[in-house]
Amino acid sequence: MVAGKLYDGLPADIWSCGVILYAMVCGYLPFEDPKTNVLYKKILNADYTIPDYVSEDCRNLITQILNTDPEKRITIEQIKDHVWYKQIKNAKEYPGIIIGSDLIPANLY
Repeated sequence: MVAGKLYDGLPADIWSCGVILYAMVCGYLPFEDPKTNVLYKKILNADYTIPDYVSEDCRNLITQILNTDPEKRITIEQIKDHVWYKQIKNAKEYPGIIIGSDLIPANLY
């Protein structure tokens, strides 16, 4: 989207999840700069570094998610099959909430 291309939901959302994963693992965002034009250049060039304390498997996954080419970016199925993702045994997958079918709990207080 920063490049001015049409929004393609799934690849763009996978990218966003990669930014979130990076922030959760590293403790800060992959792309930061006080000047917006410099920030955009960093994003477009995938100009970020992954700290040494990040495991090789996690580093590999982040790199595949933050690929600037949406056609070459890793898919959800590939993420689920990635060794870093699969390291938790017997993790239960949830289908999510289906609007109109599932009750959505709300705390009104």
